[in-house]
Amino acid sequence: MNLTPRTIAELTEGISLAAPLAAELATRVSTGVHFDSRKILTGNLFCAFAGANFDGRNFSQSAVDKGAIAILSELPSLPGFESIWIQVVEARKALALIARRFYEDPTRSKLSLFGVTGTNGKTTTAYILNSILEAAGANSGLFGTIEYRIGRRILASVNTTPESVELYEHFAELLSQGAADNAVAMEVSSHALALGRVWGMHFRAAIWTNLTRDHLDFHGDMDSYFAAKCELFRGQDAPPPNIAALNFDDEYARRVPIDPATTLWSFALRESSPPTTVRAINIRTGFDGVTFDLVSPYGTRKIHSPMLGDVNVSNILGAACAALGAGIPLDAVQKGIENCVSVPGRFERVDAGQPFLTIVDYSHTDDAIRNAIRVARALKPSRVITLFGCGGDRDRSKRPLMGAAAAEASDHVVLTSDNPRTEDPLDIMNDAMVGLRRFDTPLTVEPDREKAINKALAMARPGDIVILAGKGHEDYQIVGKTKHPFDDRLVARRALASLGYEKEQPV
Repeated sequence: MNLTPRTIAELTEGISLAAPLAAELATRVSTGVHFDSRKILTGNLFCAFAGANFDGRNFSQSAVDKGAIAILSELPSLPGFESIWIQVVEARKALALIARRFYEDPTRSKLSLFGVTGTNGKTTTAYILNSILEAAGANSGLFGTIEYRIGRRILASVNTTPESVELYEHFAELLSQGAADNAVAMEVSSHALALGRVWGMHFRAAIWTNLTRDHLDFHGDMDSYFAAKCELFRGQDAPPPNIAALNFDDEYARRVPIDPATTLWSFALRESSPPTTVRAINIRTGFDGVTFDLVSPYGTRKIHSPMLGDVNVSNILGAACAALGAGIPLDAVQKGIENCVSVPGRFERVDAGQPFLTIVDYSHTDDAIRNAIRVARALKPSRVITLFGCGGDRDRSKRPLMGAAAAEASDHVVLTSDNPRTEDPLDIMNDAMVGLRRFDTPLTVEPDREKAINKALAMARPGDIVILAGKGHEDYQIVGKTKHPFDDRLVARRALASLGYEKEQPV
């Protein structure tokens, strides 16, 4: 997409400046903007972030060498760059607004943006929603924890929610494919909302899945975490969402402030929850998935999804609320739900012909572990064996809670490592042991995750369910500051092969 050149004064209009803009600099014409010095082109504006692990100003010379005409940052200028420095109050918000101007605000007119926020269920809900959008005939994009999809092109995910200018680049690529109807399903993390990555973007619909303890190392407390999530429904320098789809099973969802201009759609599974716009009745779960009746203002449909567990019924309802609220026909909603077969690393089966169920799940909070075990219990196994670990360099306070959640409902727990990062794995495991010791559940401790997976599967008997919790779709393990290849699904398949189970996989 060719961007229309604009003066620095035009691009920074309305943006809070920490220092006055030099007259000569204001008249310079910029051809684009980026925060990655490697992607700077001649005539671009370079945005230097104050990062947690790096100082973006250190890449100023590299950006200038590539042709940057000015540098924008919330930090003071480095020596030698004063004449081209633009100091703003909040750099990420400034970047988002400048990118919006360059790309002519496509979220207001050219594509429909659907956002999903919450602690658990964002990825699955976004996948289901993307499938519904495709069933409705839209040229769709998907952005989240696992991958980015731009029409049929798939990219590896870097952040759950990309930086603003990257999103606008992806939106432009989607629009360039020439379809009449364009839509995006996107996970919107609390980090993205707090940092301003989606600042200025208009969401046609926003979905709230739930809120449980997580990311307190970043937000500090639950009130701040909740407030960050609510930003999606407030609208950040853009009109609030047209539709708010809220999970009324979640106490926090019932407290989300909704703008008068937003239409509320609600969903719930529990009979004790308040009346809702959409509900599921006659829910039946089994090894072949879930079946239920979707009851909506536009009628009732019998739904069968191959995804396991009633927790996925909640995710389906959230996606259905947003879609129906946005005017997507019920028939397309039903088709999209049933076309979404599975989501990588979300209660994903590893089947090698073994007489027990092996599940890989991205449950890395106490609530997510509890839900995964509850879903497994509903399948009426002989035993539930739960393997888990806790991430290093993250909120320590949730580790004993995760230990208690695993021990409370499992028949056997295998405690191991997740991504230890720069912490000692044994220190992390000792934190989790505080919660595990509250119960008499049999316990195996093995810090080496591959050995732990081998032990968990070796102890399984016919009719058991083994849950490998924590890493889900991830194909790496972070030890120190290095990513090592590691995929629970591949490791499990090797372990099952060593036990004599080697069912061929479909091509």
